[in-house]
Amino acid sequence: MPVTYSIVARDPKTGELGVAVQSHYFQVGPAVPWAQAGVGAVATQSLANIGYGPLGLELMHGGYSAEQALRAVTSGDDHPEIRQCAMVDATGRVAAHTGGQCIPEAGHQTGDSYSCQANLMERPTVWSAMANTFESTDGPLAERLLATLDAAEAEGGDIRGRQSAALLVVTGNPTGKSWEDRVYDLRVEDSPEPLHELRRLYRIRQAYLADSEAEHFEEVGDAEQAKAARLRALELAPENLELRYWAGMALCRAGDIREGALLVAEVVRADPRWDRLIDHLVRSQRMTAEQAEMLRALMAAAEAK
Repeated sequence: MPVTYSIVARDPKTGELGVAVQSHYFQVGPAVPWAQAGVGAVATQSLANIGYGPLGLELMHGGYSAEQALRAVTSGDDHPEIRQCAMVDATGRVAAHTGGQCIPEAGHQTGDSYSCQANLMERPTVWSAMANTFESTDGPLAERLLATLDAAEAEGGDIRGRQSAALLVVTGNPTGKSWEDRVYDLRVEDSPEPLHELRRLYRIRQAYLADSEAEHFEEVGDAEQAKAARLRALELAPENLELRYWAGMALCRAGDIREGALLVAEVVRADPRWDRLIDHLVRSQRMTAEQAEMLRALMAAAEAK
């Protein structure tokens, strides 16, 4: 089971709840981080009792504070001395537990709406370095959580090295639809540089959030706003062919067919199969036949240069 470092936190401005974690352990994401919008967040680690995660959320959903929920799960465990766990509830109350038989260096530090915890660390200063970074970092909760993981690694991190990481953030405005409430649910299962990979995935997720916003604008017929959102997505992940293609299409639908054609041509040059999608867009009335004809003519002109 995971031995690792992690942070649980609530953003008092947005109400978002989140967990970020890194470990020298394969697939830390399915085990350590748990969160539910409007309820709380849990990190369960050391020789982890994974049941602490879902049970902690269930108890907080039922009205328990983070402290009450943590006390309940550890009281019902035959071996709390080997567990490490932290919880934050929807009001920002925090509780943490580091059992006396967790592998050193092990400990935790709590603060206003957050808790940092670690075990099997290179140095006993890891969790305090994490706390200092979280408190001194501004910006969205997800970025503060990522900065906190970086601080742990800079302080020495896991004595065995690195392998996997995860970031879980849920909205502060719960919809009752768990799949919509997960703003970030990113996992690096096995990598020599999991924190670098986690940041890459975070950037791509930001791009796809902008892309989803563009789809909303297209549904309501706002081509200009859709174009702006597609271009923002492309700026975040310029290497992504799909985002480049749809940015080109958004430009075409907004009337900027020449500029859109340049982007689409770049994608088709990289993978000719994308050209066939133009016909499917016409068939599904996402593009007119006249627009498609003009698009292909401009793409051909771009290729001829």
